[in-house]
Amino acid sequence: MTNSSSKIVFQPLPSDDPLRRKPDIQLAKERLNGWEPQVALEDGLKKTIAYFEEVVGF
Repeated sequence: MTNSSSKIVFQPLPSDDPLRRKPDIQLAKERLNGWEPQVALEDGLKKTIAYFEEVVGF
């Protein structure tokens, strides 16, 4: 998606880091009257990348 040639560097995880990440949007749906995500993951990633390219200047 970014065509980056950046090197990936793996760092040890903090001791309090969750071993599994699986966000649950049920609470948002309940409190925001049936809210549902409107942006597909790939589209959201593309928009996020474009934003950081503009703001950070990559």
